[in-house]
Amino acid sequence: MSNPVLTRLFQIDKTHSEAAFQVRHLLTKVRGRFRDFTGAIDFDDEHPERSTVAFTVQAASLDTGTPDRDAHLRSDDFFAVEKYPTITFASSEIRPLGNNLYDVAGNLTMRGVTRPIVIPVSYLGKAVDPWGNEKLAFEGEVTLNRKDYGLNWNAALETGGFLVGDEVKVIVSVQAAAAK
Repeated sequence: MSNPVLTRLFQIDKTHSEAAFQVRHLLTKVRGRFRDFTGAIDFDDEHPERSTVAFTVQAASLDTGTPDRDAHLRSDDFFAVEKYPTITFASSEIRPLGNNLYDVAGNLTMRGVTRPIVIPVSYLGKAVDPWGNEKLAFEGEVTLNRKDYGLNWNAALETGGFLVGDEVKVIVSVQAAAAK
């Protein structure tokens, strides 16, 4: 007889979470974030490796603090948000590494391209807020090659090299509340 998987659904609390990125631009790094995203964690307290994660980002919600750059990033040169309005991640496996560290494997779909990735994640713990809501918290960071997802635009520099780096660091900090 097998033991049933006992999971509880937690919804990502967007007001206490962040989906951010940074990429090299010329000599410095440009940082930005996505303001609109949703997600859920089906969490198994006793066996976190049996949990699942799903995350959806509205691509048009990107914000680098510069409206002209944001408009360019939303265009067909980069995210093509009219044709590909969402960026999604769905876990396929969670591997425990010890000390509340996990490798979360899954499929990332961006600009119509789906690729397997592994995100190193730290489980920050569980707490109850002052209003009696149970919360979970996680942080993860992964570096992606933007060209793997068809974000190919660039400009050659007179001094050699290119204006925009290929590697993009993605940083996700999530607080999730138990579904009611």
